[in-house]
Amino acid sequence: MGLRTKFNLSLFLVAFIGISASGYISYNLLQENAREEILQTAGIIMASAKANRSYTIEEIRPLLKQLGKDFVPQMVPAYSAHQNIRRLHKNYPDYSYKEATLNPTNPGSRATDWESRIIERFQNDESKKEIIGEHGEGKNRFLYVARPIRIKKQSCLACHGKVEDAPASMLANYGNANGFGWKLNQVVGTQVVKVPMSVQLQRADQEFRTFMLSMIVIFIFTVVILNILLNAIVIKPIRAMSRSAEEISMGNLDAPEFVARGNDEIASLSSSLSRMRRSLVSAMKMIDE
Repeated sequence: MGLRTKFNLSLFLVAFIGISASGYISYNLLQENAREEILQTAGIIMASAKANRSYTIEEIRPLLKQLGKDFVPQMVPAYSAHQNIRRLHKNYPDYSYKEATLNPTNPGSRATDWESRIIERFQNDESKKEIIGEHGEGKNRFLYVARPIRIKKQSCLACHGKVEDAPASMLANYGNANGFGWKLNQVVGTQVVKVPMSVQLQRADQEFRTFMLSMIVIFIFTVVILNILLNAIVIKPIRAMSRSAEEISMGNLDAPEFVARGNDEIASLSSSLSRMRRSLVSAMKMIDE
């Protein structure tokens, strides 16, 4: 096995270990960055819904009451938040926001099975303020952020406590079968934001493939340059010295002498070989005399 082959095998082994380790680290880092980006998007949607709820409570509801409205859907924070996100949903159909409850006034807000399980987790652990998880598979894979809906104000029970206390206009809109019997400090539902993961994860995969391809191209370019330098600095001088030594060993003392310039190991070996040649020539002359 030649010196060039040994060098390249060693180089490929080291490169394989380095590229594999870099690929593993970069893949996980890109996936984590993609997840953080998705979480940031979900947080923006959640904050938008919260801001819209606050706006409805602080400005819209008092204004409607001044106009003599005891109940219209527009004064309900959940309705306002849903309407706001629904407009966003037109441009971003894969993004969704829902205030899912177990016993909603509006049937459209009824929790699905997996949303019910999230609500149950909040009910079983009152200290839990947020749940982050994944739902679905493949292209329908979503990352969701859920927060509990807890009855913190007595005023909420005016519409959701006893049926007889509810505004007549509310009963006319939604009936008296659902959305009642809520209690103070009870977790009745959850705010859920779902953000698709496919776009960010595909982008992360593309960046990973680009990174790995770049590393491979750089490695191949480096191997070519190193082989050219290896041939010029090491292999070519060694081959020349090997031919010279072979000529001398065959008795051809008139063979041209190879001289390597510089102060490195190759030059030192060349000098040693030249001294040996001269010594051998002197010895042969002494024998002939």
